[in-house]
Amino acid sequence: MAKVVIFGVLDTAELAHFYLAHDSEHEVVAFTVNQEYLKETQFRGLPVVPFEDVENLYSPEEYHFFAPMTARNMNRNREKVYLEAKAKGYRFISYVSSKATLFGNEIGENCFILEDNTIQPFTTIGNNVVLWSGNHIGHHGQIKDHVFFTSHVVMSGHCVIEPYCFFGVNSTIRDYLHVAQGTLLGMASAIYKPTEEWGVYMGNPPKKLPKPSYEVY
Repeated sequence: MAKVVIFGVLDTAELAHFYLAHDSEHEVVAFTVNQEYLKETQFRGLPVVPFEDVENLYSPEEYHFFAPMTARNMNRNREKVYLEAKAKGYRFISYVSSKATLFGNEIGENCFILEDNTIQPFTTIGNNVVLWSGNHIGHHGQIKDHVFFTSHVVMSGHCVIEPYCFFGVNSTIRDYLHVAQGTLLGMASAIYKPTEEWGVYMGNPPKKLPKPSYEVY
């Protein structure tokens, strides 16, 4: 059980508060945002404090941190907060839903894994990964840091997912694929061959778009 400070006051932070309150042993004690976005001093009945000063108000020796943010800027906004909080000395929790199916998988820190995810045996999950609800994560795979799966994504067995990838709703990844860093796979799209770094793939069969993913999302 940890006392937790959550980064953000938008929908994802509100959902994280709900899940932690109803499906974990952790206690959320406060929220934090960057000073320029600090409009209210309370959210969900708890204090909201400036991120620039959070370590002086909630000591990293006593409190843990959680930054369950969206995939904007190909997960790099979430990575930035994660690294800055780590530099302040915070330890991180991960939330894994009690309604997810796991098989002793290795899971990193600051992960947000929601209900109805199935993570098959011998697959590992890195740090700062979000698995929204209802995904199938195949066996003998590896998901590296700063990755976002939306919902009902199928990752087949023996895949390696490099950092900064994003997978849209109902997308599909064929078995034994190496998915390069920064890959964006669109909603209801599928990939059958290794991808290129920062590539955007849409459709089934997939078409690679001319712009890199960091200019699209």
